[in-house]
Amino acid sequence: MTASRLIIVHPMDPRGVKVGGIETHVRQILRHAPAGADPLLIGIDDRGDLPLGEASGIEFSGRRMDFLPVAHFPAEEQQETARSILRSNTVRFITGFLRHLPALRREARRLPSTVEVERYEIAWLARLLGRPMVLVVHSDVGDAKKQDSLTKYMWRATQATEWAAYRMADHVFTVTERLRDRALKLAPHKADSVEVMPVSIDTGIYRLAPLDTEDGVLRVAYAGRLETVKDPELMFATVAELSRRLNGRLEFHYAGGSDPTRWPNFAAIDTVTVRHGPLRTEEMAQMLRGAHVALMTSHWEGMPCFMLEALSTGRPFVGPSLPQFRKVLLSDLHGRMVERAETVAESASRWADAVIALWDALRGGAVIPERLHEAVQPFSVKRQLGRLHQVHAELAGGDDTRSSAAAKTA
Repeated sequence: MTASRLIIVHPMDPRGVKVGGIETHVRQILRHAPAGADPLLIGIDDRGDLPLGEASGIEFSGRRMDFLPVAHFPAEEQQETARSILRSNTVRFITGFLRHLPALRREARRLPSTVEVERYEIAWLARLLGRPMVLVVHSDVGDAKKQDSLTKYMWRATQATEWAAYRMADHVFTVTERLRDRALKLAPHKADSVEVMPVSIDTGIYRLAPLDTEDGVLRVAYAGRLETVKDPELMFATVAELSRRLNGRLEFHYAGGSDPTRWPNFAAIDTVTVRHGPLRTEEMAQMLRGAHVALMTSHWEGMPCFMLEALSTGRPFVGPSLPQFRKVLLSDLHGRMVERAETVAESASRWADAVIALWDALRGGAVIPERLHEAVQPFSVKRQLGRLHQVHAELAGGDDTRSSAAAKTA
């Protein structure tokens, strides 16, 4: 008999394609929920085949779970960032959640339950379920103005929801120390219930794969949305510079649903780009096994799943210089962190230098994939999610998690 229920509130369909780091985290929780914790996702149906406001049993990653959609939002409409409030995935989700709130509250009362939410702006919805709430913080509202989403245009409101979310949460996890420090600054009285938990990597799915450089073609990969914070202009300029230096012996593999042609400089690399579209977790792992170097050009990140996935597969990473990356980029053969220059062209040259250096190291046998895979072991789901599930279990049982959080931080 199920002892408790783990309710996750997030606007996604677990049956859909991989979208970003938050969706990866949610799927990991669903996939690795312990025995005795019945997972329920309150989300969005992107297929249109399930009743709204009712829990339906579905098959997910070899196990049964409950999925309760509150709105229907076709998958193809979710790939690009919303340009108006009415087309926003979040607004549709909030509207559907409120419409079905009585049914959701009844569902939450069926068993001793806890609720997890991944985004500030919907934390108040999760609180309406009347159960203890865990907030997992993946991104920094302080940098919201660099985003493409509606968050950029409602920055003040988003700041207010962040402030309120910390106060509504019974426990807070942040993926970086920087985010933890911000949480403590905004809610210092919550110090005993805030701790750092970096994103996790499923090393069983993203398993080690041998490198093949025999044909002399460099394969660079990026997966995720193409939005302002990811700096697609610099990414495409970097790929163009690599193609120039390598006389076209290059493939740029992009996995995601965004339209790269929105950026004028994509035209220069269209012929060397392989567009995979949105991929499921297993498909993403397969794509990375065929790549040589993972590439990111973001203005800022937390601890990106894509970086961990690449390293777990045995592929080095090139990205911006961020302090948290040093936890896994243990040497220049694990990856390179690059400082931006004054212009896009100068920055692209720096990124290309880093990629070429790794490409030379790969072909020379200096990069040992096993060492890259080993570097992410501290972030494996087996090591990290246990603490998250422990907090949920304690809250479901009415226990105070603050003392164990303090012990974990000490």
